[in-house]
Amino acid sequence: MDPGPEAGYVRMLEPRSEAWRSAAWGMGIFDTARRPFAALVEGRMRTPQHLLLVTLRGGARRLEVTTECGHRYDGADRAGAVSFVPAHCGRHLRMHGVRSEWASIAFRPEAMDAILGADARGPLAIAAFTNVEDGFLAGLVGEFRRHLDEDGTLDPLYADSMGIAAARYLARRFGRPATPAPAAKLAPWQLRRIEALVEARLGEEIRIAELAAAIGLSAGHFHRAFRATTGKTPLAHVTEARIRRAIGIAATEPLSVAELALRVGFASPSHFARLFRRATGVAPSRLRRG
Repeated sequence: MDPGPEAGYVRMLEPRSEAWRSAAWGMGIFDTARRPFAALVEGRMRTPQHLLLVTLRGGARRLEVTTECGHRYDGADRAGAVSFVPAHCGRHLRMHGVRSEWASIAFRPEAMDAILGADARGPLAIAAFTNVEDGFLAGLVGEFRRHLDEDGTLDPLYADSMGIAAARYLARRFGRPATPAPAAKLAPWQLRRIEALVEARLGEEIRIAELAAAIGLSAGHFHRAFRATTGKTPLAHVTEARIRRAIGIAATEPLSVAELALRVGFASPSHFARLFRRATGVAPSRLRRG
């Protein structure tokens, strides 16, 4: 699980992983790679981000971990194993008999603090852990990998929503106990402003953090308040608006599916087609012909 050069890490792990792929968005960086068989992999790593790591396939017969923040681990590394390393916590690794595919999400501390501030009542406090069985986090990171495999990119709005879910889950299960206050609702003027911004920018990249900033809220507070007000997430709202816009455009202009996807803000035509079919029950190509 050695982070790549594009992620901005300091690393010294040998031998290195292969087939590296990386995708960045507002609150973090997703990396995935594979490690061919090696009798021994050893080295040190340190990252300025909070790092969530998952072994997707394979593993290591033995994994030894020592960190500067006091965490120790000595045991097997198995598929589905989840680990977490706080920002700036140096980590020494020794992996014996390893062959694996892995993925990681590096969360920018300032973004994570903004998401959790209203609940944690202070800075993020999640201790390092290694090789924990957690189906939710393993599945979430696997979904990042699946979308990157299928689309060749990560939709920033999708990545923001998934990242917020992961950050809040980490804090709830592994962070300091906190009793979140009931989510406040958006004021009418805030909801009108968000709806106007979304409609004006449907053909562009839309990020949750930017919508939140437009009405003076943190990303986490905005996500909770929007759901409490509308009964749906910001991601669902933007997706519905894009599908409605696509239906209107398809009724008047003979565009290809790829052109239609770009007109309503989807970088990936396949991702657009999946969401369109899920929402309408038909493929966008059939709607265009009909």
